[in-house]
Amino acid sequence: MADDRSPGASSAGAPAASGPGPGPGSAGPAGSAVGTASGLRLPAPVNRLPDFPWDLLLPARKRAAEHPQGVVDLSIGTPVDRVPLPIRRALADGSEAPGYPTVHGRAALREAYANWLERAHGVTGLDPANVMPTIGSKEFVAALPTLLGLRTGDTVVIPELAYPTYEIGAIMAGATVLRSDSLTAVGPDRIALLWLNSPSNPTGRVLPVEHLAKVVAWARSRGTVVASDECYIDLGWESTPVSILHPDVSGGDHTGLLAVHSLSKRSNMAGYRAGFVSGDPTVVGALIAARRHLGAMLPTPVQHAAQAALEDDAHVMAQRSRYARRRELLREALDGAGFQVSSEAGLYLWCTRGEPAMRTVDWFAERGIVVGPGTVYGHAGLNHVRIALTAPDDHVAAAAERLARRGRR
Repeated sequence: MADDRSPGASSAGAPAASGPGPGPGSAGPAGSAVGTASGLRLPAPVNRLPDFPWDLLLPARKRAAEHPQGVVDLSIGTPVDRVPLPIRRALADGSEAPGYPTVHGRAALREAYANWLERAHGVTGLDPANVMPTIGSKEFVAALPTLLGLRTGDTVVIPELAYPTYEIGAIMAGATVLRSDSLTAVGPDRIALLWLNSPSNPTGRVLPVEHLAKVVAWARSRGTVVASDECYIDLGWESTPVSILHPDVSGGDHTGLLAVHSLSKRSNMAGYRAGFVSGDPTVVGALIAARRHLGAMLPTPVQHAAQAALEDDAHVMAQRSRYARRRELLREALDGAGFQVSSEAGLYLWCTRGEPAMRTVDWFAERGIVVGPGTVYGHAGLNHVRIALTAPDDHVAAAAERLARRGRR
């Protein structure tokens, strides 16, 4: 979901500082408009957005660039490998598309998605009518609270360590964000939307079937919509990810459930912006109706490319093998450099040496390596960094060699 869909936000939902006091550019009461120096009135949610978190890395990038062998950037999960040839051919073959696409997408694409989800992940009974293509997954994650009609007074639950855009979407809708991995900690309050992310970005944690089923039962008892970000579902390593729509989780009933998927990582299609949401017929239907007004349509040539990607499993297995090799090489080097490394699945290694994240970022920068601070994902990442596997093989090998040569303090 590019960070990896281009990262964007803060920890814990605190409003960004907006100035020393009332006046142009300062934040007003929740839900009110805010003035700018030009006199333009901006809605308060825009002014509550935090600074773009990856700007924190500018000094580290500058320092890493001074390394005599050059920079190895392991901070952002943007694919670097070739787009498979069948996908590129399908894009070209579908390029004779003078008319507008539909928001609902081509029937053949939706059928290919439903077939993939059943073939690869055991999800049965998904009607292709209850599938909608999205323009990547990040835009959908950011827009979902607004599309669901959330507003001031509504609460969105996100994981304690979370992809930043979950929070951004809630802020833009004017809703309140609650970070929690525990249903008990949520308490009795009504929750409008609950986000799950398995495999997790950044930690690689995979939620077991029993936990997912418990969340579904809890949410249905409260009328809460559960949105499950499963963009890394094809990249299980030590654990096998399970979709929220799997019958062992949902009981074969998709009521109140949304699954979000992306072709960015599995198929090297981040530049194509091709994602999907599927699940509850009523909710998906409402999303389609709203997005028809907005003109949120996946381009027809990209739909053809996405269908080709979903119908071909061979390129996914080949890409998994590439990531597995990089993962093994980096993990061994990090172990040797004294890091504690965790990651059951996904595209990242979640690492710590028990020190503040930015100190670790600087340590890597001295070796010409750029990594992401865990604080981008929440306070619980205070002493961690995230290391991406999305770098060319020679860059990964260079990083491993630098860690082995100068790894220990």
